[in-house]
Amino acid sequence: MSDNEAIEALGQLAGFEALADNAQVTRLGGLTNRVYRVERGGEAWVLRLPGEGTEAYIDRKVEAHNARAAQRAGVSPELLYADPDSGVMLMRHVEGETMSPEHFRSVAGAPTRAAQAFKQLHRSGETFEFHFELFAMIDDYLKVLERLGATLPEGYHDVVAEAEGVREALAAQPTPLAPCHCDPLCENFIDTGSRMWIVDWEYSGMNDPLWDLGDLSVEAGFTAAQDQEMLEAYCEGPAPAAVQGRMVIYKAMCDLLWTLWGLIQHANGNPAEDFWAYATERFARCKILMADPDFAEHLAAVRRG
Repeated sequence: MSDNEAIEALGQLAGFEALADNAQVTRLGGLTNRVYRVERGGEAWVLRLPGEGTEAYIDRKVEAHNARAAQRAGVSPELLYADPDSGVMLMRHVEGETMSPEHFRSVAGAPTRAAQAFKQLHRSGETFEFHFELFAMIDDYLKVLERLGATLPEGYHDVVAEAEGVREALAAQPTPLAPCHCDPLCENFIDTGSRMWIVDWEYSGMNDPLWDLGDLSVEAGFTAAQDQEMLEAYCEGPAPAAVQGRMVIYKAMCDLLWTLWGLIQHANGNPAEDFWAYATERFARCKILMADPDFAEHLAAVRRG
């Protein structure tokens, strides 16, 4: 999508049409959507235009509801406009460093600030629409891929069957659900140096809070020391074995799930990156972690509670 088309989209936002006049538009990152920084008169906004095909697996009404709840929780920028039908969004721009895996691993205190943002969200008392149910989502994504006639990596169904042990361990010690981001890509964090903002609520829902921590650990490529820093900041002290175990389990499960998401992007011809390589890399990482002898120890710790 060109900058001109972004200007045209601005001109159609009820109540914000004036932003299209003499605005400076800069394309930002985004794997599935088109995201633009809009500057006019010394102020700045972010315009999000949804990617083609995303309506097949993203409920834009739910996303808008959850984004407003995250704003009330104090972890997400002000949402000014959200069309629940088209998925177009306009939000206030916040100054800070858009994070990347390299930034997360190299900037002092970044895992701590992310943990504090998660804790603020999870304990906010807000209620998100949609329950992020891991195994139901795996089933749903598999159905989408079947409709698309897509190919799965060899052995995927075998690993899903093996993950039944994970399902049983989690079910043995259910945890209260909380509002969760559920897709904590590093680029969804903006670091001011004193706090983290979180953006992009497409996959958000009520979930086990440890999913957010495990998923961020994978996305950022955290070391064991950085995992510990994040967990201790979140727990306000040493993390119990069962908490650490849940986080490690979710590190494997997020790769299992997002493998399918990557395959959907590949089947839809999304040109943002090589999504077949993205999916197969995630699947390989999931298998390695599940095969690690320590994984069984973490499962046992979760079962014990």
